[in-house]
Amino acid sequence: MRSETVGQRRTVAAGHDTGADPRIEALGRAVYRMRRALDAHPAELHDRREAERELEALAASVRSGAPAAEELRHSLLLLAAAVGSVSALALPLVGVREAVELFGSGPRPTS
Repeated sequence: MRSETVGQRRTVAAGHDTGADPRIEALGRAVYRMRRALDAHPAELHDRREAERELEALAASVRSGAPAAEELRHSLLLLAAAVGSVSALALPLVGVREAVELFGSGPRPTS
């Protein structure tokens, strides 16, 4: 089952300068690759719609130009839960995780 929005989706980073921050460009490329892999995956996925929602949330963060690390990590967790056991999507998911990690862990609580 392919996404109902295939063809309507805007390419996040392929050939598009998203700004000077290379972390945002890396995240855009990773989200784009994950989206393509998910769209190409022929098997029915129980949580496909959730994965698509989180990819769109990540893409919106890229388009905003100022993604919040906490929101990126939350979307990554939901995306991993939605596609985590699908081996065909493991490599693109690792790419998204690595791109999210570029944004660091954010401020740490003081003790």
